[in-house]
Amino acid sequence: MRDLPQHRPVLAGTAHSSITGSGVRLEALPEGHLLHVLGGIEPAALAAELTKAGFAESSIRKAGFRQWFVAGDEPLAPTGLDALTAALEGKAFVSDQSHGRVRICVSGRSSRLLLSKGTAVDLDPGVFAEGSSVMTMVGHISVQIVRTGNDSFELTVLRSFAESLWDDLRHMAASAAKDEA
Repeated sequence: MRDLPQHRPVLAGTAHSSITGSGVRLEALPEGHLLHVLGGIEPAALAAELTKAGFAESSIRKAGFRQWFVAGDEPLAPTGLDALTAALEGKAFVSDQSHGRVRICVSGRSSRLLLSKGTAVDLDPGVFAEGSSVMTMVGHISVQIVRTGNDSFELTVLRSFAESLWDDLRHMAASAAKDEA
């Protein structure tokens, strides 16, 4: 008898790994690590501590006042989390959200059109530049949207809403394709 349930990526399988077409690509990103950092540390100082703790490839995304998400594709090593927690002691708190959230990439020439069907955020590059992030709603689901490139975005959603968001994005992609035609 197993003591703990086995981890299964929520968007695993052929139906949920990626969808491409009509100028949009939806892709389930690796369930690597996602850390929630809360405290009075500045992003540059946080980046330096991340590098020292072995998270140099991770990205920092603003998640609210004095709050950041640290996201990366590599699985979280307990030693790395311990090192980061020790380095940030007295400056910030770290909460591992890796198993509680899922990341989805929306990219392609029609990615902004697709996302505009679900959120009121102005995603024009002049307003929402690369590296910008916002906590918002896509339909009825709370997500963080990060612009990762000119025509690419990363959406972070609570794990229990990932399949619902995926289905909504798939329907919005079909609607965006009709609008382009």
